[in-house]
Amino acid sequence: AGRLGDWAARRSGRFGEAKIREKLISAGMYGTTPRKILGYQVLCAIAFSLLVLWLIPAGGGSIIFAVVLAVASGVGGWFAPVYYVELKRRKRMELIDKQMPDLIDLLVVTIEAGLGILASMRVASESMIDPLGQELRLTLQEQRMGLSVGQAIESLGRRADAPNMRIFVRAITQGERLGVSIGTTMRNLSVEMRKRRRAIAEERAQKMPLKMLFPLIFFIFPALFIVILTPMVINIAEALG
Repeated sequence: AGRLGDWAARRSGRFGEAKIREKLISAGMYGTTPRKILGYQVLCAIAFSLLVLWLIPAGGGSIIFAVVLAVASGVGGWFAPVYYVELKRRKRMELIDKQMPDLIDLLVVTIEAGLGILASMRVASESMIDPLGQELRLTLQEQRMGLSVGQAIESLGRRADAPNMRIFVRAITQGERLGVSIGTTMRNLSVEMRKRRRAIAEERAQKMPLKMLFPLIFFIFPALFIVILTPMVINIAEALG
């Protein structure tokens, strides 16, 4: 896939390598290159098309239908690797967003105990599970390599672009710029994130009746009608027959 991606990238003038690299970093796929994803796109497009071209005529289907479906399968195979990366990135951001209130609580405790923001993040990186712990360790490593605290935290916000992370990065940078106490900032941020988590839970609870409508109409109600009405229909048919 890597060699095929290199070959395809050299012959493609519209390959958005920087955008795919950002998605890979957000998804935590640091060992995968954008050109390898391009190679997987080419492989999946070819493989899906050939599979459909083989299966449908082997099952007695029309050649024209097989060609049309093979083209559609090739398009789906082309977008499948990018969709996989996007799905993995989305799940990772949701997990980071869910872990952020616990991180803020830990930072509040350690900062009020006398540690600085970097030392508090180091303690948190050892306590938090991945992916948030991994992102904190990368932030500390960037800071040791020469970035300032603000630059390292802004880089953390670009990698982990979750809503709670954006709030955290904005609060840290504005607190440093305005000279506000980090402990006070973290405590206010903890309260805000708890309220946001509660609001998201309430929003999801309000959406549940609408999401349950589809399985109720197409799966549960037909089964109930069959069980309830079939004996009645049989009795009526026997009475009239």
